Amino acid sequence: MKQIFFLALLFSNAFAVMGQNASYWQQAVDYKMEVSVDAEHFQYKGKQELVYTNNSSDTLKKVYYHLYPNAFQPGSEMAERADYIPDPDARMVKKIKDGDKEIKENRIQNLKPNEIGYLKISNFKQDGVTATTRTVGTILEVILAKPILPHTQTTFTLNFDGQLPVQIRRSGRNNAEGIAFSMSQWYPKIAEFDFEGWHADPYIAREFHGVWGNFDVKITIDKDYVLGGSGYLQNPNEIGHGYQDAGVEVKYPKKTKKLTWHFVAPMVHDFTWAADKEYLHDVVKGPNNVDLHFLYKNNPKIIDNWKKLQPLMVKVMDFYNKMIGDYPYKQYSFIQGGDGGMEYAMCTLILGNGTLEGIFGTATHELGHNWFQHVLASNESKHPWMDEGFTTYVEDLAVNEITGKKAANPFEGNYKVYYSLVNSGKEQPLTTHGDRYDFNRSYSIASYVKGSIFLSQLGYLIGQDKLAETIKRYYQDFKFKHPTPNDIKRTAERVSGAELDWYLTDWTQTTNTIDYGITAVTENGANTLVSLERMGRMPMPIDLQVEYTDGTVESFYIPLRMLFFEKENPNPAIKRTVLNDWPWANPKYELTISKPKSAIKKITIDPSGLMADVKQQNNTYEVK
Repeated sequence: MKQIFFLALLFSNAFAVMGQNASYWQQAVDYKMEVSVDAEHFQYKGKQELVYTNNSSDTLKKVYYHLYPNAFQPGSEMAERADYIPDPDARMVKKIKDGDKEIKENRIQNLKPNEIGYLKISNFKQDGVTATTRTVGTILEVILAKPILPHTQTTFTLNFDGQLPVQIRRSGRNNAEGIAFSMSQWYPKIAEFDFEGWHADPYIAREFHGVWGNFDVKITIDKDYVLGGSGYLQNPNEIGHGYQDAGVEVKYPKKTKKLTWHFVAPMVHDFTWAADKEYLHDVVKGPNNVDLHFLYKNNPKIIDNWKKLQPLMVKVMDFYNKMIGDYPYKQYSFIQGGDGGMEYAMCTLILGNGTLEGIFGTATHELGHNWFQHVLASNESKHPWMDEGFTTYVEDLAVNEITGKKAANPFEGNYKVYYSLVNSGKEQPLTTHGDRYDFNRSYSIASYVKGSIFLSQLGYLIGQDKLAETIKRYYQDFKFKHPTPNDIKRTAERVSGAELDWYLTDWTQTTNTIDYGITAVTENGANTLVSLERMGRMPMPIDLQVEYTDGTVESFYIPLRMLFFEKENPNPAIKRTVLNDWPWANPKYELTISKPKSAIKKITIDPSGLMADVKQQNNTYEVK
């Protein structure tokens, strides 16, 4: 207990010493919730007390809450989005054969009253005085009883009445693998207010943004259910189910029908839990004495996979700690549930009936989110690539290392998928809000893949050592501070000394592409003249490798003028010549090789494959 409260105090004090600058601020919340679950009908009732601290210079006359379960109702924005987007999420539609045609039937639109999700709010008060509320879809608008002045606190209290929907997307009951309760985004959650204003986005199946604070949550449910989720269980020796201290035998009084689980989660921006009567619960010690909890169905077909998963995830957490920075909490839970894999504070819900390789890949990805989405916590609605992409990057490195694949370029598949999006003509800039992509596929490739390439290609620009240092410094400088795209760019600039504004602009704010080619290789006396051309709008420095007929290899580096930076030789074993820089305004460049053309076997632009050149047919000159 002392350790937990010290952790909370440490995080709360962090705001005073870790600001991005003297004017940095962010709001703070403290939740207290008591919830009673009617497990038979998948309904719950609760009361919430929220102490809200306005650290801004604004006087707030309104606040907004997210009511996520309301999305799972016929006619909701989420339902309508699935009707009109050309490639709806497969989990949200049911495919039906009508002769030779396949019809996609919207699952939300067909939900019955006892299958929908809802969250109804009543008795909303501010400091004991009734406030005016209005529910608009998945948003609760609150006209305050009195304005919240800058640098003051106020207390909101409310009652809520909820129903867990049939499992469709993330939160739900009786999922495809038989998990009873997947309780994600289940409570009235106050919206984020920051330097950009309110972020009261409707829930249309994308990602989330939230305010950091401390959660104190009591959940009363039938005693046969085993729970796992965010936070630290405060009464383990009363609950049991694998949480009790070593040597303690938990016995419930004979008349006990329900148990009250008491969790405390310090400095998180979300609280999630799952419950099932058939959960097995294992606890394994991870790095830095972190408890890793594994909750999964008592299904003989999957038990062996979940047992084998446990030591692997210890290795993954250790890998992430060393690569990014230490995981700051003392527990993390891998829980079978949900509809795929989704990250939450101190836990993840993942499907668990697949192969070990599949479960391991999902668990590795979702664990990585706890650094990028639950400690750094960029606005994933506006900038999903900063979380999904960066998480994909570290996942690929972790899987490559821990499985022993040791591929020279573990991101090769990402580049191929990105090229397919470019060639489809359906790419939209990374600055597109997560809800506004025309196609789900475009969103997924942009966020997960192009976002990952932002980092792997940054390594091409500034070097792998500088990239590794950038990731660590980014985490240390911006943890618990909601970084923006400019923050990762500025961190890389501080570490490397390079100028990278053009990179952030072209890669994230446009659909400009990289396309370089070798246009001619000609004899020039005893030398060879190599002509290069930039056909794409986006510029890059160029690594050029020349293989000679005598078996030797030489490299040439052409700095990009606007980068104002010279990368260290990525392969010191190969002789490298640094040439004059290449200005963007001139699409053509020539270099001289001090050997005759007959001595050349092959010339390659970017042998590493880390520069995302969308047309690589002309990147190689080879004598056959």
